[in-house]
Amino acid sequence: MDPGSFTRALQQAAQGDAAALDLLFPAVYRELRQQAAGYLRGERTSHTLQPTALAHEVYLRLAGRRDFPWQNRAHFMAVSARAMRSILVDHARRRRAAKRGGGDTPVTLDTGAMLAVGSAVEHDDLDRALTDLARLSERQARVVELRYFGGLSIEETGEALGISPMTVKRDWATARAWLYRELSGDAADA
Repeated sequence: MDPGSFTRALQQAAQGDAAALDLLFPAVYRELRQQAAGYLRGERTSHTLQPTALAHEVYLRLAGRRDFPWQNRAHFMAVSARAMRSILVDHARRRRAAKRGGGDTPVTLDTGAMLAVGSAVEHDDLDRALTDLARLSERQARVVELRYFGGLSIEETGEALGISPMTVKRDWATARAWLYRELSGDAADA
């Protein structure tokens, strides 16, 4: 489904058009499944949350928001990226709690060209680092969220945030460097 049709169907479905919702469901599910598969590709092979389950979880959260004013495909993907991040962090916390402090859930940060860190970090650590980054630059944190969790391109990220692709590239580079420093332990050395 092309972006224009996707946007129209989102807006019509939000207004209660059942036919638009029927048309939209396969496209939305495909988008979420691809987003989840892309993200989980970098996870450990024993990860208990599979792409299909993650896509379903995100879809259920978004489907419950019928009154949400979807602006376009990029906006939908931005909201789904945030939901995916939340689900993954919650999943990691539940897993860790179930094992009484164990059960680390590593995330390889070079997935999707995120960072040049070869080691894995915890979802909780990444979430905390992104929260800290948001205090310094909300826009840079959103760029990371959209690019890393949402799998959006430079152009789609710019569209979702209302900024130019060049600004996205600068924010992406700056945020990756900052996160690398925070997550690699270099921040404590400075």
